[in-house]
Amino acid sequence: MHQTTFIHPSKIQRSWYQASAKGQVLGRLATRVAKVLMGRTKADWTAHVDNGDFVVVTDADNVAVTGNKLETHIYRFHSGYFGGLTLMPLGKLKEKHPERVIELAVKRMLPKTIQGRHMLKRLKVYKGATHPHVGAKPQLLP
Repeated sequence: MHQTTFIHPSKIQRSWYQASAKGQVLGRLATRVAKVLMGRTKADWTAHVDNGDFVVVTDADNVAVTGNKLETHIYRFHSGYFGGLTLMPLGKLKEKHPERVIELAVKRMLPKTIQGRHMLKRLKVYKGATHPHVGAKPQLLP
């Protein structure tokens, strides 16, 4: 009979991973990133402990989108005021803020809890090929 072991929050060791979005399909990249942020790729994954890693995504402006989603996929933003609804197609959002497209895709795959918000803070997305986290020596995303 095996005993279930849970990781203690003080024993968590976070790694850094890097992925280039160049030519990668948005949804497939987002799922890989979300799994690493949640810690689902680790052997000691525990549901109630946030033991995920940091992820740096570069080349956000070159992420691929399949089909005609650039015109048909609509993002909805609301300011909180009456008449404050803004509808923006994926193509326009990708043109203005390519980082936000990846952030939103990953955010919607994470748990909608306080733990999920902490996971999202470990995601770093950059438009170009360079990033300021070189000192952390990120490995390639699994």
